[in-house]
Amino acid sequence: MDQHTLSLEAQIEAILFYKGEGVKESELIKTLGTDEQSFKDAVLNLRENLSGRGLTLLEHDGIIALGTAQGAHGLIEKITKEELTRDLGRAGLETLSIVLYKGPVNRREIDYIRGVNSSFILRNLLMRGLIERVDDKAGRGYSYKPSLDLLMHLGISRIDELPDYHKVKEELERFGKSEDNGDNAVV
Repeated sequence: MDQHTLSLEAQIEAILFYKGEGVKESELIKTLGTDEQSFKDAVLNLRENLSGRGLTLLEHDGIIALGTAQGAHGLIEKITKEELTRDLGRAGLETLSIVLYKGPVNRREIDYIRGVNSSFILRNLLMRGLIERVDDKAGRGYSYKPSLDLLMHLGISRIDELPDYHKVKEELERFGKSEDNGDNAVV
């Protein structure tokens, strides 16, 4: 099944699920190649179809996102508390390292470096207060940077006090340039 056999409503749902964060309505309309009224109708249908389920549609200031339904908050809170007591794990440490050495960095760059979707990990790091979300300089979503709490936890006062900071940052920049050039090789 490709995008042409999916309803507009299903396409919106798929994009929001994949992104894992809010998306500007104007960006969705452009990406989907639809008009504003058809988009609004599809959003209304999606909202109605999600009613009584575990997900809901969130809309605020021209941004739309998937979220958990109000009735699921107790369950989500329980799971969140359990998550916060666990170790970060390899994926969390990997993502945190990228944010530390490359931040501010957007999710797309993090996903490219890691080779997998990092939405869940970023949410976990945000909930723990280890990173902060800031508006992207290009105005296309959000970027992530280390929080002051993280720096205090690491016992450093400036980010450049991290081990081999300049060397690692330079390697990450070079890796990012290889992405821009369509080259997958890291020197």
